[in-house]
Amino acid sequence: MIEVVASMARGPVFLAGELMECLITFTNPMSHLSTSATSEMLAWASAQIHCQFHASESRVALPSQGNKQDVQAESNTVLIPSRGERGQCVLDTPPKILFCDLRLDPGESKTYSYSEIVPIDGPPSFRGQAVKYVYKLTIGCQRVNSPIKLLRVPFRVLVLQGMPEPPFPQDEEVSPSNPFLEEEEASRRDARPLERALDMLMITTSRRCPHMFNITNMRGKVAKFCIFKTVYRLGEDIIGTFNFSEGDIPCLQYSVSLQNEEEIQQQYQRRPGQVISVTGHGRHMESCLHTAFSHFSLPIPLNVTPGFSTDIVMLRWRLHLEFVTAREPMEPPTVLQNQSEVTVWAGAEHVDVDTFSWDLPIKILPTNPALASYMSHFSGANSITI
Repeated sequence: MIEVVASMARGPVFLAGELMECLITFTNPMSHLSTSATSEMLAWASAQIHCQFHASESRVALPSQGNKQDVQAESNTVLIPSRGERGQCVLDTPPKILFCDLRLDPGESKTYSYSEIVPIDGPPSFRGQAVKYVYKLTIGCQRVNSPIKLLRVPFRVLVLQGMPEPPFPQDEEVSPSNPFLEEEEASRRDARPLERALDMLMITTSRRCPHMFNITNMRGKVAKFCIFKTVYRLGEDIIGTFNFSEGDIPCLQYSVSLQNEEEIQQQYQRRPGQVISVTGHGRHMESCLHTAFSHFSLPIPLNVTPGFSTDIVMLRWRLHLEFVTAREPMEPPTVLQNQSEVTVWAGAEHVDVDTFSWDLPIKILPTNPALASYMSHFSGANSITI
């Protein structure tokens, strides 16, 4: 038997366009119980990346694939990376041969390095209510006159969509210079697309421009709402403030929820006017009667998918705000200036209220993939015995 172990040293999360590296080790283990050991041989091994797409039949109407049948796909001696997987393979890279005719003596192991650019034109990893996009690295191995064995290592892909163009070209004339940095190292650093993308991501999400909103209903002004920016990275906190002192209507309670909207493109909807799927990822709720100022902080989980759009599905993010207001003015408790004893104020037993909600669109972008790897449910490693 031969043990095959694949491991992504950098972690299981990558940006589209980034170089992915994986170490694949083949070992012929020597057992202390065996009395005789022989060499093991593999005819060949190869590796490639592929993305599987799966859609809910009750929500997505995909065009018919017809009755086309691939004769090679039925053979166990032909490498099909998506063999046995659910859904359709919407993207794959050309296979790369790791070796041919490998012989391993007892106790011997050999390690091969696989590297590939993660396709930049593919969708991000996403597990929604109607659509799923799953990336995997598939390693195929075969003994002579034996079926192909597949080892799959799932990983996550983040895609930078909706990024603005750089305000100026990062050339030698405008880029900051460091006299302690050698020219060769500086030029090599500037040539790395990952670092350039992360720099642009940091610039885009670091800009703060307070946005002010007057929250009103049909009875009058409730509060003034302030949010410091509307573009965020995964892992950031969304912070906002409320000023109820400028309101005419008493607000009893408010809540702020972080939600995404998963909308199937019109031509692929199973039913006309299909309802958009909404998923919540955190909520802040607070009672605010007789409160002049309040604030909230909602963390953006590292394991959610930033907004994106494909031919089939669109994912958007929003803040969903809900308010409970009183229909009649409510007098605050009065405390006399010279009063020395503690007084207890009891709220009204019955209050006529109105409720209303408001949605504020926001944009969520990826973060450094090394940071996202800490919260990934993928290990970036897998093994098989053949």
